[in-house]
This record gives sequence, structure tokens and C-alpha cells, in this order.
Amino acid sequence: MGLFKRASKSKDTAQGGAPADLSTLLLQGEDAIDQLARAHVSWGLGSADRWGLDQRTGLITWSFPERTATAPAQILASFSPSSGSWLWAWANESVRPEMSRDARTVRDWAKEHGHHALAQPKIDADERTAATLAALGVRITRATGFYQGPGGDSVAVITFGLVTLAAADGSTSTFNINIG
Repeated sequence: MGLFKRASKSKDTAQGGAPADLSTLLLQGEDAIDQLARAHVSWGLGSADRWGLDQRTGLITWSFPERTATAPAQILASFSPSSGSWLWAWANESVRPEMSRDARTVRDWAKEHGHHALAQPKIDADERTAATLAALGVRITRATGFYQGPGGDSVAVITFGLVTLAAADGSTSTFNINIG
């Protein structure tokens, strides 16, 4: 989970001197991502042998030798470090509309609050900008899970909900988190 590093706290947190409310949301989003990462590592987030996202079912699955973990998921965006771009899921033709609800929530929030740059389909983004956009997305949607799924030339930026753990013996349990 180290691709998106926390932006350094400074007086002007968001690029271009964005209004304080956006800066506050950014800091809250960064804190949320840190809290989520610490909480979800307890069931193994970040250490799975493999992962997959099924857009038909809306489930993300992480596979481990003795268990699997699944959760309802949303695709927030894709980030391409090589091309330096962030593409919101609502603008990505390969993402099913029902999988881009969180991305549309961010877009609608941005339009409503006058942050039109956040409502653009594609944004020039280096790793720091991608981290900022991810943090804002997590905060605006109040996501309870966050994952960066590597794949090819891009990183899928995913939010997820209640995690179900299924052991090899067929027993199941759930891992739910609620952060402020």
C-alpha cells in the first residue's frame, strides 16, 4: 500500500491554493486511509497471494493459502504512473456504471461545491496528485476500505465495504470497520 504516500502537511495542502474546506477534507482523507490500512492489515490486506475484482458481482476477492476475503467494491479511478494520468471510473468505458457509484459521488460533490477540476474525466497526475485524489475520494465517499490494485500499466483505485472472511474449513466471519 506504499504507492500513494501521505502528502506533507503544509499551510497550502491542496495544489493551487484550494479553499480551506478542500484542504481539511484532504487531511481527513489521508488520516482515513492511514486508519483503514492499519485496521485492515489485521485480516491480511496487502499480503494476499492474489486479488481480483468481478464487475458483474461487484465483489473484490483476496486469496490467501488458508482463506479468502471478499467485500463489495467500487472502482474510484485508475492511475497510470507511466502516462501521468488519473481517470475517474465514471469516465472509463471499461468500468460498468454500477461499479463507478463512488466516483460519481466525488464528481457530483465537486460540482456542487465549485471544485470543477475534480469533476474532469481525466486529470494529469503524478504520484502525489494521485494520492491527493484518492484521499479526497475516500473522505468524500466515507469509504470503509481502500485498496490499490496493481495491474499492467495502471493501478486500480478501489473502495470497499464489509469484508467477509471464509476459511478453508467453510467457516466465515466478517470484519467491519467504522472510522470517524
